[in-house]
Amino acid sequence: MRNLLRRGVFLAVLLLGALRVYIVAHQTRRFVLKKPRILLVHPGHMGALVMVTPILHALRTHAPDAHITMLIGPWSKEVVARHPDVDEILTCTFPSHRDNSINALSSYTLLLKVARQFRKGNYDLAISLRPNFWWGAALLYLAGIPHRVGYDVQPCTPLLTAAIPRVQQEHFTASYLRLASMGLKVLGCEPLDEPYTPESYPMHFVPTATEQLWATERLSTERNVPSQPVVVIHPGTGGEVKLWRSEAWAACVDALTQPSGTFYGARIILTGSKSEQSLLQEIEDAMKSHATTITAMTLGQLAALLQQAQLVLGVDSGPLHLAVAQGTPTIRIFGPTDAVTFGPWGKQEQHAVVVATHRCPTCPAIPCRRLNFQPEELAAHPCVKLVSEQEVLATLAMKFPHILAAEDKLSLVQSLTKTQV
Repeated sequence: MRNLLRRGVFLAVLLLGALRVYIVAHQTRRFVLKKPRILLVHPGHMGALVMVTPILHALRTHAPDAHITMLIGPWSKEVVARHPDVDEILTCTFPSHRDNSINALSSYTLLLKVARQFRKGNYDLAISLRPNFWWGAALLYLAGIPHRVGYDVQPCTPLLTAAIPRVQQEHFTASYLRLASMGLKVLGCEPLDEPYTPESYPMHFVPTATEQLWATERLSTERNVPSQPVVVIHPGTGGEVKLWRSEAWAACVDALTQPSGTFYGARIILTGSKSEQSLLQEIEDAMKSHATTITAMTLGQLAALLQQAQLVLGVDSGPLHLAVAQGTPTIRIFGPTDAVTFGPWGKQEQHAVVVATHRCPTCPAIPCRRLNFQPEELAAHPCVKLVSEQEVLATLAMKFPHILAAEDKLSLVQSLTKTQV
């Protein structure tokens, strides 16, 4: 019954948009605009939008006179609000599994409402940046945008004018760049240069001078000495199945604060949202040493703090992508999500991933790429939790022995020794 309903809705969308799409496509063949209007659509949260940022400058470089609009969720607006290559930001509370807001009637009502609004936008090109996002493809179709680019995924493909396959084992940022390049081609512009690398197409999020000053002043009150390295641990994430063990994070804090080893008495900063305070408290309760917890930050302040750290540790989460955008070395733990697809888009020598190797009993493979679990299911999916502290600390010691110069380490050890006497 549900499949019949979906097919019926799909046919209704095709019929509703068919006449407008035909008329607009016919007009497009006869008129060529010198200043194209480009619409980018992505319903994702912070991490996904940080990974999208490389395409914005790429589009601006290849189509300098274009007007670039982004349609995003209000939850991710701050990521692109300060980007210099975005002309306009529009928000939509997209239906989402993440907050259980998917309801057939309200979803389709919203779709028709937003499509009517976008018919007035006179866009020449629209790119749906998320795979398996039928709602987004239908929006572009019903809005009658002449050039509609997205992924070659059913049932999205019939609603698009150009579709590319989603290449497996490819970072999502590279995939976004392929979509942008296809969009430029259909506008008659030069495609993006390949290969798509972090060096050629870096992520972009720049803290303001005020935010950087805030971070400098905050860290100056936390360090024992100015040369003391700062390690930020951001243990939270959007999907509970991706969380590591609180006692494991506590063990890492204890190891990193010792006045010997790679980081020689690092100052540990635990970060998270207000909703993650209980998680951070669990870590603090399990620690034998000391760390500073900071939760009341704007996204810009968090970025400034990450920018001034020597290392950031966490799981697969938006703040870890934000750290990469600041050029800060990271270590990230992966389980159900693919490290190749969602890993750090930065210089290879600056980042490391620790990948879970224990496949959960009911999952067909690891990574299983599934994040939506009911609370009662989580105990049967411990892949991330089975990663050992020793794996993470060994990765840290092998990957980042060069972060501090030897003389800085010696000076720091001597200063900490005097402080402890």
